[in-house]
Amino acid sequence: MRSPAHRTDHKIQPKSIRLLIVEAQRLFRQSLRVLLERERDIAAVVEATDGHEAYRLAIEHRPDIALLDVDMPDLDVESVTKLVHKHLPNTRVLLLARYDEDNRIVAAMQAGAFGYLLKDTDCTDFLRIIRATARGEHVLSPVMPEHFARTVPGAVRHIHEGNNILLSSLTDREREILACTSAGRSNKEIADQLCLSVDTVKTHLHHIYQKLSVEGRVEAILTYLKAH
Repeated sequence: MRSPAHRTDHKIQPKSIRLLIVEAQRLFRQSLRVLLERERDIAAVVEATDGHEAYRLAIEHRPDIALLDVDMPDLDVESVTKLVHKHLPNTRVLLLARYDEDNRIVAAMQAGAFGYLLKDTDCTDFLRIIRATARGEHVLSPVMPEHFARTVPGAVRHIHEGNNILLSSLTDREREILACTSAGRSNKEIADQLCLSVDTVKTHLHHIYQKLSVEGRVEAILTYLKAH
């Protein structure tokens, strides 16, 4: 008989950091739980495999942190983040992603996510981020650039007044590529649409990042969206 996708831990200490882990891949999800529950101050309260289950269990258990996989099925990560942010203001949403050039990170951050980290993060950094998130601190890590680690408002505040000037420094082609990127198109899709090579698109994006003084795709999209 298959075990249920979630399990409640009844031996949680009052001061434990309570987590909801949302991850479709069973082995990875259970590995995260084992890692977390080795720590005395952390308790992985429940596990979920999809968006609908994630929201239901969040309402039921009211965790301190909802660790959401951006790839979770059924109900997308942006929708779950909006629901949690609206109905559970004390629960902080932390995103799990395979790579940081993922437009779903931007959407979920705009919907109220507290931060994000990559799945190849070192265990020590992972635990440090979990504890800092529980304290309400935006930490600096190898996967969270310094000026992005302050959430969406903070990430763009330093360029808010001058973002139109920054965008005006782009060439017409660069603005076109940035608009396509912000619309969620991949480099290959942009290349096909504009009749360019993928390498040319990558070169333009590199120049865009330099001109906007951003670390990568996510921050460039945030800059663009803030100006529109």
